[in-house]
Amino acid sequence: MAESKKHLLLVEDETPLRETLAERLAEHGFEVAQADSGEQAIDQLAEFAFDIVITDLRLPGLDGTRVLEAALVRYPDIVGIIVTGYGTVKDAVEAIKRGATDFVTKPFQFDELLHALNSALEKRRLKAENAYLRSQLQERYKFDGLIGRSPAMRALFQLLETVSPSASTILVTGETGTGKEVVARAIHHNSPRRALRFVALNCGAIPETLLEAELFGHVRGAFTGAIGTRQGRLEQAHKGTLFMDEVGTMSPGMQMKLLRVLQEREFERIGDTHTTKVDVRVVAATNSDLQKMVSEGTFREDLFYRLNIIPIHLPPLRERKEDIPLLVQHFLKKFSVPESGAGSSKLSHSRGVEPEARTLSISQQALRCLMAYAWPGNVRQLENAIERAVALSGGRVQIETSDLTADIQQASNGAAAPDVNLPEGGIDFDGYISRIEHDLIRRALEKTGGNKGQASKLLNLKRTTLVEKLKRLEPRALS
Repeated sequence: MAESKKHLLLVEDETPLRETLAERLAEHGFEVAQADSGEQAIDQLAEFAFDIVITDLRLPGLDGTRVLEAALVRYPDIVGIIVTGYGTVKDAVEAIKRGATDFVTKPFQFDELLHALNSALEKRRLKAENAYLRSQLQERYKFDGLIGRSPAMRALFQLLETVSPSASTILVTGETGTGKEVVARAIHHNSPRRALRFVALNCGAIPETLLEAELFGHVRGAFTGAIGTRQGRLEQAHKGTLFMDEVGTMSPGMQMKLLRVLQEREFERIGDTHTTKVDVRVVAATNSDLQKMVSEGTFREDLFYRLNIIPIHLPPLRERKEDIPLLVQHFLKKFSVPESGAGSSKLSHSRGVEPEARTLSISQQALRCLMAYAWPGNVRQLENAIERAVALSGGRVQIETSDLTADIQQASNGAAAPDVNLPEGGIDFDGYISRIEHDLIRRALEKTGGNKGQASKLLNLKRTTLVEKLKRLEPRALS
């Protein structure tokens, strides 16, 4: 899908020069965002997938080299141009070696900058025809399957490194799709129990009548159909780790039995009088608010405190969208499949040669849509979206916006909030936000013919939330 304008980040601390350049670049068809420091530029790069970054080398605080590094880590295919004085040309050449596309020396004519910019874009276009992923995910951004560079993920990695060697019970909380089982496996593989079994049990996926047998096991004849003695998940995980997902769905009776196991480290199989001792580390997980369930009387308070010895919360993807480019790179590599050119793959296989995996990149426009989307299904939904896009890409080497689902394509790809003129006397903030809310809801209802359910999906809101907003913003809309 073609895009009429390229999005450009201009980083320059000299305000007159920056504003003049921004104006001239806009006249030549570029969508320009401005930053007057390296810190501000890195913040903007974390929020938006720019096509181009033009940065002065000498900046207050973080210099242009750091800005370029941050841009390339997030967006390997970004065009980076360094602007430098005569005295720092050597540094600019060094920046080229680090990944900058070109550099321009001050003072310069605008046409000189424009020529360098257009040449760089043409090089990128040609390279995209035979592209490969230029950056490897660095180990400091990974922890056994978990990927991220956001502050929240870095704090999570540090916490996991600290608690994994212990034997303490852990409660992992977070929305569906945030990777709770991945965290549990990472804890196990970084613990002294790594050589023994990791056993997973989804409490919400097993009927209540079978959950007890799954957890504790049974002896022959314990109930109809028990034709033999069977180990439960607790015994299977002896000396290892037991991951119990969706513990909030357990009945009060099962909660009490689990509490005894955590307290006494022993249990009885169904139908058995023999007590079995067990040494197992329990990692529990839930997407429910257990504290709220405790206050409502649906979850045992003593069990909650037994499980919540070390709490770990996983942030939703919408709160760490700067991690999306890294995750996209990871999933593109995962789902890139061997090419099957006409006749070539059969010949290769007949000779015992495996065809090479097709390396894929993603257009900045498509990446902007991914970063703007709310991701109610979190990382799992993003993984599915990339798998689908790879399947639809055919023989192409780049994922385009058209390969994404319609709801992701419709996500706003604006670089920032609408430009607002702030008068000296200030604005009515609450009123301004209310008007934006009102307009979005009105347009969603118009698009869906007044269907609140469909409108709530367009806005990524729960239907009840939309109805409450309608009551507050436009009471007559419900009459």
